[in-house]
Amino acid sequence: MDVFMNLFRKLIPLYILILIWYLSAKYLNAQKKTIASLLIYVITPVIVFYWTYIATLDAANLTLPLMFFILCSLMALIFLFIWNKVYGDDSTKNILAFASGTWNTGYFWLPVILMLYGEQAFSIAVLSALWFTLFENTVGFFMTAKWSHSLQESFWKVIKLPTIYAFIIWLMLNYFQIGLSDLIVNTIQQFKWAYTLLWMMIIGMWLYWVSLKTIDYKFIGITFLAKFAIRPILILWLVYLDSNYVHFFDSWMYEVMLLLWVVPLAANTVAVATELDVQPAKASIAVLLSTLFALFFIPLVMSFLS
Repeated sequence: MDVFMNLFRKLIPLYILILIWYLSAKYLNAQKKTIASLLIYVITPVIVFYWTYIATLDAANLTLPLMFFILCSLMALIFLFIWNKVYGDDSTKNILAFASGTWNTGYFWLPVILMLYGEQAFSIAVLSALWFTLFENTVGFFMTAKWSHSLQESFWKVIKLPTIYAFIIWLMLNYFQIGLSDLIVNTIQQFKWAYTLLWMMIIGMWLYWVSLKTIDYKFIGITFLAKFAIRPILILWLVYLDSNYVHFFDSWMYEVMLLLWVVPLAANTVAVATELDVQPAKASIAVLLSTLFALFFIPLVMSFLS
């Protein structure tokens, strides 16, 4: 119950921000496309650089995040195939692939891990969250762009994403053990507030443009299936294999992995959908509903694991 209440208090301001930006879209005619581009090309790269800067890099710590990256890509491919076979070839399958592979780590997974397991688990979780973001800016972005762009155009769109280069710069700084001044670190930290504010802004703005008559319940149902059914099965299978046969991870890493059950759709699904004009309204509704569901899904998972 303490975990639930702590997260509930943390999330209430986010829902208030969504309401504020919903009203802004209604009365101020705010521009969604500009905000999406700002998030993708400016704010997120800075946040990713900060995450990578505070993470500890070694071979053991890279194994679990790399496994998550592969899992994200596998989920995206599976649900791209499912939608295409069952419902036909339309742009919904592309944003579904992105949504199925993403993980909202910032507002759920990382806070829960910090509260329950402390700094050691939080360090590996931050590094894992980085690889989720790397998926979004490589495989996920490419799959989404592929609907309205050629193979070559989609590839070049990915190459232009600055988040990839933020990751590369971090690797170089880490390898050569180059530190950053307090002024630079403090400046980068300020972007965290803009990050939260703008994500909630774009969701709220899109909700204004969504009509209940246009809600795609099939899309929402399949994204929920991916997030809250298929994903737990895959994670349990991985934990079972390692705990019984491989014995590569520590026991506390299993708890970090199992807590991915609670993670809803990533908020930046909406920004990518808006930037590439691939079903952004569907993405907004699915993100909001999965976030509300996860708020009550968390205590159930916590009671199961305790």
